[in-house]
Amino acid sequence: MIEYINKSLKYTDKYTFEDFTKDEKTVDATVFSISQIGELVKNISQETMKKYSNIEWNMIKGLRNRIVHDYEGISLKNIWYILQNDILDLKKCLQQIIDKENDSK
Repeated sequence: MIEYINKSLKYTDKYTFEDFTKDEKTVDATVFSISQIGELVKNISQETMKKYSNIEWNMIKGLRNRIVHDYEGISLKNIWYILQNDILDLKKCLQQIIDKENDSK
């Protein structure tokens, strides 16, 4: 998941919302990366989701489903909002989980 977060951030680095919406390739690559984050949530056990309930696992999966099943209806404003406000926090939380789980081994 962190790999796809990094990709989405790299793709949109130094972009404004207007730049983003005008660059079809960047939109496609970014939205795909975000959908892959949701796809990978399927690999996380219910136990882990409960243990780290501070992450909105169902919301992440739901966004993935929305992207896959209604790509044309996706709001680029919402995608941009996620990129600007949520994705770095998610990355930080995921890294903390990785670090904590590795420390307990």
